[in-house]
Amino acid sequence: MTQISILGCGWLGLPLARKLIQYGCAVKGSTTSVDKLTLLQRSDIIPYKIAISSKEIDGPISALLDNSDVLIIDIPPKLRGVEKDDFVSKIQVLIPNIEKSSVSKVIFVSSTSVYGDVDHQVTEDSVHEPATESGRQLLASEFLLKDNANFQTTVVRFGGLIGEDRHPIHFLAGRKNIENPDAPINLIHLEDCIGIISSIIEQDCWDETFNAVTPFHPSRKEYYSQKALEMNLDLPEFDVDSISSGKTISSDKVQNVLKYEFKINPL
Repeated sequence: MTQISILGCGWLGLPLARKLIQYGCAVKGSTTSVDKLTLLQRSDIIPYKIAISSKEIDGPISALLDNSDVLIIDIPPKLRGVEKDDFVSKIQVLIPNIEKSSVSKVIFVSSTSVYGDVDHQVTEDSVHEPATESGRQLLASEFLLKDNANFQTTVVRFGGLIGEDRHPIHFLAGRKNIENPDAPINLIHLEDCIGIISSIIEQDCWDETFNAVTPFHPSRKEYYSQKALEMNLDLPEFDVDSISSGKTISSDKVQNVLKYEFKINPL
């Protein structure tokens, strides 16, 4: 039985853990909340309370990693608001613990924000031009993990995350003068996030980088107006006179290398 450790059982990590258990894996998972430990345990996840700061790890990180071959790192950068983290330092604190453990393969959950605000199609080989602090720190963390010879790292760069309880239309509904009406969307459903990570593990696909975005890219105006109507929300109003720009994320590599077929069309 394959044993997998998931650092961060949140919006993606928890349902991912449940799916891996259905596939016959044994899963250890971490949370920063005492209240969530029982939820993990009820899902047959071996739970650990672990919090990582830029200086230290609070919690039994060795126990989380012990006897696992695969580690999935799914912790958010938290670089917005007043209390900002130094995410790169967190990864630097974590790495020696991975090196000392049984883990030989790592999946790092990253973001297409590493490409920045470019105005063309991007692939995994495109130049990195992160325009946000989150994008810059995620990219630096990718390099730290991939350059480490003690384990193999595959990076998954997700686009905008959507699911039954998460959709950007709830933020945009009723807003006015929204910019970039003709920019393409780059979204991916939770079910496909889980499917792609599961495929990487199943196919033993390491030392790779994958963009993970559903290959449908209507304009922001078209897509969010349609979603507002479907959900009976106030229509967003776009500034149609503004100049639109935005990247289109290619997921060709996921489809060609992993032979992955996307399950959920966000349209």
